[in-house]
Amino acid sequence: MSLNRNEKAAVVSDVAAQAAKSQTLALAEYRGLTVENLNKLRVDARAKGVYLHVLKNTLARRAVAGTPFEVASESMVGPLIYGFSEDAVAAAKVIADFAKGNDKLIIKAGAYAGKVLDAEGVKALASIPSKEVLLSQLAGLLKAPIQRTAAVLAALAEKRGGGAEEAAPAEAAAA
Repeated sequence: MSLNRNEKAAVVSDVAAQAAKSQTLALAEYRGLTVENLNKLRVDARAKGVYLHVLKNTLARRAVAGTPFEVASESMVGPLIYGFSEDAVAAAKVIADFAKGNDKLIIKAGAYAGKVLDAEGVKALASIPSKEVLLSQLAGLLKAPIQRTAAVLAALAEKRGGGAEEAAPAEAAAA
């Protein structure tokens, strides 16, 4: 069923609004996927905060015009599913993870920071840990020296405290 002019304008404005607040765009060809598989992909994307939709390529090109994702316009050919995410790696990760388990979803291209990404670029972006994981790794690195210092001080305190306790029973036995 084709869209009328107002519906097309609504789709373009919706996608443009999503593109304005997103950092990453990932494109994948979904030809041959079953409805069940597409629904699984959508549920996974929704859970990770990824805007994932099948769009007409001409509408998608209009929506990304004037945004950093405009560089990917040449790749917008064929039956594509578009994934936008505010998190720099979420869209690429959702599509790449699903593509690993399903050979019918083919990563085509993407865009990040005003640069077009090929399929390997999208996979490389997907391999970067998420923001939360990176922050927890940084916190662990910052905590490690303090934790080691505390362990050394605890060992010294135990050694000094342990020597005094051993001397006290020996003096009591001699008396």
